[in-house]
Amino acid sequence: MSAPAVNPAQNAAAFSPERDDVFGRIATRYDVLCDLFSFGIHRLWKRAVAREISAQPWEILLDGATGTGDIMLRVLADEKACARSIVASDISPQMLAIARQRLGSHQDRVRFEILDMEGMPSISSDSVDAYSVSLGLKICDRRKALDEALRILKPGGRLIILEASNIPFRAVHRLYLGYMNLCMPALGWFATGGDSSAYRYLLDGVSGFPSAEILAAEMREHGFTNVHHRRLSLGIVAIHVAEKPHVARAAQQPHATIGSR
Repeated sequence: MSAPAVNPAQNAAAFSPERDDVFGRIATRYDVLCDLFSFGIHRLWKRAVAREISAQPWEILLDGATGTGDIMLRVLADEKACARSIVASDISPQMLAIARQRLGSHQDRVRFEILDMEGMPSISSDSVDAYSVSLGLKICDRRKALDEALRILKPGGRLIILEASNIPFRAVHRLYLGYMNLCMPALGWFATGGDSSAYRYLLDGVSGFPSAEILAAEMREHGFTNVHHRRLSLGIVAIHVAEKPHVARAAQQPHATIGSR
């Protein structure tokens, strides 16, 4: 059976784990790649989103696209996270295995699950207080992922997203994309021994992901309220925070097409 078709309008990187187990292949080099691609700036982004996650009111947190556990390590180091429970999840068993090793001293507070953000049947509806996704929305179907986020959150629960964004100054944004297209292939090829997948999805995801304003509009269209965002590093990435309404909408309307990129 062939892998399901990918809708590039909703999956910015046109990525399908059934077609390419890239994250399994690069799991042991993933953190090095992040340092190379961002010159270490990703550490500042992760620190900022960890503070945002810790500041939200929750007792049970589901973290999607946990990766190697970088952000959850920072959350667990915050005294506000004491006595709170975390479900760390990822679609890649290899990435989650590294996270399990790194978070080993916190296993009394962390449960690990292999989950696909587009569909998480093992997570009950209205069951988690907060749901965080960091740098993973660009490689999945956003519509499905946002629908699933709304389903699993308790009324009043918070969604926290760290994702690629747009630099508002168009000339600067073009320079940034030019740098990505010129330098990323060389760095990715060198760091992975010629595995082009490692940087192709990053390039496609960054260039194809909507602006911070359009993503916020998509979140509202899915039913989230109190949506707000702030840009980091001029707008290379942004942190979005939204809330699931306490009262569900009377009827779910068909999704509208929101803007153009």
